[in-house]
Amino acid sequence: MEQYGKILLIAMPAFLLLVLFEKWYGWRKGKDTVRNLDMVSSLSSGVTNVTKDVLGLSFAIISYEWLLSHFAKTHIKATWLVYVVTFLVLDFAGYVVHLINHKINFFWNSHIIHHSSEDFNLACALRQSISVFFKLFVVLLLPAAVLGVPAEVIAVVAPLHLFAQFWYHTQHIGKMGFLEHIIVTPSHHRVHHAINKEYIDKNLGQILIIWDKIFGTFQKELKEVPPVYGITRPVRTWNPIKINFQHLWLLTKDAIRTKSFKDKIRVWFMPTGWRPADMEEKYPLYKIEDVYNFEKYNSTETKPLVIWVWIQMIILLVMVSYLFGNIAAIGTPLIFVYGLFIFVFVYALTELMDGNKYAPVWELVKTIMGVGLVFLMEDWFGAGKYFSLISYVLIEYFAISLFVTIWLSQKNKAVKQQLNIAA
Repeated sequence: MEQYGKILLIAMPAFLLLVLFEKWYGWRKGKDTVRNLDMVSSLSSGVTNVTKDVLGLSFAIISYEWLLSHFAKTHIKATWLVYVVTFLVLDFAGYVVHLINHKINFFWNSHIIHHSSEDFNLACALRQSISVFFKLFVVLLLPAAVLGVPAEVIAVVAPLHLFAQFWYHTQHIGKMGFLEHIIVTPSHHRVHHAINKEYIDKNLGQILIIWDKIFGTFQKELKEVPPVYGITRPVRTWNPIKINFQHLWLLTKDAIRTKSFKDKIRVWFMPTGWRPADMEEKYPLYKIEDVYNFEKYNSTETKPLVIWVWIQMIILLVMVSYLFGNIAAIGTPLIFVYGLFIFVFVYALTELMDGNKYAPVWELVKTIMGVGLVFLMEDWFGAGKYFSLISYVLIEYFAISLFVTIWLSQKNKAVKQQLNIAA
């Protein structure tokens, strides 16, 4: 937990700089693929995901150490060859999990957040799930356990394997020659994120593209079929916490409402997108049929809102960085209180981005929680030893944040009314 937090203190600024560089590069080249609010939504999703993981709120049903102790037929040293074998096993396991996520209704909920952006850029790589609490992934490491691959090798290769999936989420890199036959490239992954009928559920590999070619899930990017990104049932929100549970909520409602007992059970395990016939008829959902003619989600975006959202995003990243750098010092259970505050912060911010009428209410909840913590601790989780005025600064920030949120909400309401009159 603490070690992972320290790794993220290095990784987060690097990812942020690359995301901002892509924004600048696209603007410079006249091909901006990054919308402001979509980018902040992606960054906030990344914040919730890493906060959950750092706090250890995911559990493997079976630990790798348990598999190793029960199934290892031999024990091998951590040579370079072992690292290569481990990488291959991890990559294949990742392919299988990815395939399951795309093919089965229940498991799609854990992956929908990653596909929810209607843009394709480095920022959307950070859209990762918070809805998975029990991980099946480790079970697929059985081959590594049988071979006796040391646990410390898995601990090194797994984060590197994850971080190596960031770079190919971009529209600014074309096809890459012979590498197209070996690794997952931006071209391959553009296909994967597309909702064109030619591209759906293709290119599920994470680092190596060979698994897709072996198992028949490969599709090259076609010049005559430009990729269109998102999901066929659009989420219509910037709020990553809502997105994480949207599909699960739909399945739950369908399971409760359908008159067929059989459908109450199988709705969870049918192919992704399947719904009971009576639910389709009684509670139809909008689905994109013509991928070249639909309107991307875009809430009312004013210059003051964009400026304020970025100020809030910077403050959020500073607060998260402090948590990751001081996990041991803050200790249990306060780290979980801090984590809850981060989630409330993200919820309030993205509700404001959506123009939701309850955004001021969520900001008030954040303010009460923040100010309450300052008064209870007479500090901010030990930050006073670094900056003695932290309590006063934070109380002033919470007051300003509440005021600005109310003002922006009223401004947004007025803009909407003007647009409705004009329409």
